[in-house]
Amino acid sequence: MTSIDIFTLREHFNRSQIVLCFNGPVSRSLIEEIGCALKNYLHADHAHPSAVMDVFGVYVEMTQNIRHYATGHHYGDLDSSATVVVARDNDKHYMVVAGNLIETADGMHLLARVNALAQLDKAALKAAYKAQLRQPRDESSVSGAGLGLIDMARKASKPLTATLTDTACGRSFFSLCAVI
Repeated sequence: MTSIDIFTLREHFNRSQIVLCFNGPVSRSLIEEIGCALKNYLHADHAHPSAVMDVFGVYVEMTQNIRHYATGHHYGDLDSSATVVVARDNDKHYMVVAGNLIETADGMHLLARVNALAQLDKAALKAAYKAQLRQPRDESSVSGAGLGLIDMARKASKPLTATLTDTACGRSFFSLCAVI
């Protein structure tokens, strides 16, 4: 096993203002435990109560989406791993960033959806949210890139951003960033 330079890692976290970082398979109980730790940190950081709820809500939405996707595609532990980071930016906003392996075609669809939502203002996002709520839900279809994504875009103070990176395993790594 390779030695890990924890001091350099710590220095990187401090420079990047990273307050929480996780990398590995996500389970329901792990999402809950990290969520509790995140809320405790936000309260200790004296975050506004609405910011605490929005950061927590976006974190839960992102990690649950990753978990549901990996489970739905029967990914093993390695392929179902998520990378989740919560950091501060220079304007003292919280950034919630999460990424995971995804089928490339799904990633391209999701990237297009995020980019389309990024073009909408708050009023248009509210209208899109209401329109999505009125859509009949087909229980047999695979959900994704719907109400939860619009809700994250509504909570964000800046447009959502996403990237899709090809990997050697034939899938792509999708990452999503929401600034609260």
